[in-house]
Amino acid sequence: MRRLGLSSLLAFTALLSGCGYNTFQSQDEQVKSAWSEVLNQYQRRADLIPNLVNTVKGYAAQEQAVLLGVTEARARVGSIQATPELINNPEAFAKFQSAQGELSGALSRLLVVTENYPQLKSDQNFRDLQAQLEGTENRITVARNRYIQSVQAYNVSVRSFPNNLTAMVFGYKPKPNFTVENEAAISKPPAVDFGAPAVKPAPAPAQ
Repeated sequence: MRRLGLSSLLAFTALLSGCGYNTFQSQDEQVKSAWSEVLNQYQRRADLIPNLVNTVKGYAAQEQAVLLGVTEARARVGSIQATPELINNPEAFAKFQSAQGELSGALSRLLVVTENYPQLKSDQNFRDLQAQLEGTENRITVARNRYIQSVQAYNVSVRSFPNNLTAMVFGYKPKPNFTVENEAAISKPPAVDFGAPAVKPAPAPAQ
């Protein structure tokens, strides 16, 4: 009887393995790990923002609308509870992505404004923040790419036969993923260059 029970257990284990159960376990852990790295890099960026805003404010206090936009966008990002469960909730994930996109846009507008303040661009603290922000944007791009690839692999497994049968039995569902209007933009981080001089348009010819 004991031998029969052991044989049944081994057969059941082999069945689970053949139907993708172990694959789901491995890929789900890869997705979680990749997501943690995405959050780490986004948090690194968020941590830089207060110093960046204060430094800009020291030279360009009159740019209140732009500075406030960055601060408010950062606050909206911070209000979202980025728990591990978020990656299984398409609505919550879309909200998270939207908030991060708003913050990216607010930062871009801030960087455009800095071009009008040569003294700000030559400030050493500001230049240090430049290097940190640029490095963080690169890390965000890499982390997002890894997450996208991990989720794609997982979702293919969930939808493929016969793994999809195992997925239905154990409740594995496709996970939401990052989306961009231009997929090529994922591999090209935003340009962050405080040192280059602003390019002024050529004067119009006299009439």
